[in-house]
Amino acid sequence: MTDRDEFVTWVQSALRDAEVAVHNGDAGPRRAIWSRNDPVTVLGAWKNATGQQELDELFAHLAESFSDCTSYEFELLEAEVRGDTAYTVGFEHTSASVNGVPRTYTLRATQIYRREDGEWKVAHRHGSAPPE
Repeated sequence: MTDRDEFVTWVQSALRDAEVAVHNGDAGPRRAIWSRNDPVTVLGAWKNATGQQELDELFAHLAESFSDCTSYEFELLEAEVRGDTAYTVGFEHTSASVNGVPRTYTLRATQIYRREDGEWKVAHRHGSAPPE
């Protein structure tokens, strides 16, 4: 199995599970897959964050807002691994309640990862609504 294959397997398991958890109101698994080493950044569809404190606040806010995730799919368009750095580009298709209101939406998402002590960690995320 290549580095890329192992990375994509991780994306399709640990990353997916973390996203389902945050969309069910639990930020713990998502926070666990994010780097504890700065810099970390989010240019989010709703809010932005830079640094550990803002990241913790953002994830707590998202967990408070989301509940009742009925589906989450990451449509991976591309992934690449170069040494201890990787990225993914794709579409996130989600059905969950946002502040108690059921919603179905799609975000385009680009993420950058670092391999730290042998484990992949997210270091940057950019998520936004796709153009119409």
